[in-house]
Amino acid sequence: MKSVVFATLTFMFSMLLACSSDAENPNGGEETETEVDRTGNLLSTGASANDILSNARFDRLLIEIAFVEGFRPSPVTMNAFEEFLRENTFKQNIELTYKELPPTGEESLTLTQIDSLEQANRTAYNTGSTLAIYIFFADAPSDGDDLEEGLVTLGAVFRNTSMVIYERTVRTLANRSLSLLISDVETATLNHEFGHLFGLVNLGTVPINDHEDPDAPFHCSENPCLMRAELQFGTSGKAFVQRKHANDVHSSCSLNGLNLIQTMENRVARGIAAAPGLDPECLRDLESNGGRPSTNN
Repeated sequence: MKSVVFATLTFMFSMLLACSSDAENPNGGEETETEVDRTGNLLSTGASANDILSNARFDRLLIEIAFVEGFRPSPVTMNAFEEFLRENTFKQNIELTYKELPPTGEESLTLTQIDSLEQANRTAYNTGSTLAIYIFFADAPSDGDDLEEGLVTLGAVFRNTSMVIYERTVRTLANRSLSLLISDVETATLNHEFGHLFGLVNLGTVPINDHEDPDAPFHCSENPCLMRAELQFGTSGKAFVQRKHANDVHSSCSLNGLNLIQTMENRVARGIAAAPGLDPECLRDLESNGGRPSTNN
């Protein structure tokens, strides 16, 4: 009897040791938390342009879509976005994951607040042959919005793999339009901002020919183009300047909503697509930096 009890206790003790060993050993089990290397995702906007466009270092693209409850982007938008990526990059292994977040409870959001939310909620980072992108769809407008001056922000990029779409503002402006759908405005905003992660214009991808607008840095001077400099201006004619916040968080682009809506409505009235695509100059730049060759350039 004693031998049976002793054997049972020994078995239980061995199991406890095994569990303790797994918890302490970084390679001991699936539930063990390992330290994540975030350095590759904390670079300046455009720094990962070649990594996104080509398969030289990363052949898989993981995009984490974080959205506040009730502000998930439409399937139409995300399908068009994925098509945009496949058309301009060599990435064919693309995965989009979705993460619902609780309301921020804020009337407006600074980039510093958005950065803090990303640090608290982001789970996707570069690992192995996978390049990770984080896009946050917010339930509050940008803190810099000024409706009287005609400045309403739809989206912004602030790192090499970080972006925010001000989804509440996107929906507000789209719902005021008689000719545009929410997905039209979402798609134009998302693709424009991702164009900057591609390194456009002169933001990590060196232009073949000079087509950067001197009055609106990092934007294209060609017309029509998704990266057109006019998207950087409001109805008052004032340009959106590069916004800087604490902790050196700043946006290389703050896409102006009112002007974008007007541009898209004018295009629809002429019977053409609501948003233009990338012009030949931008397409040539992408190809030179590892992007997929286009038949349009």
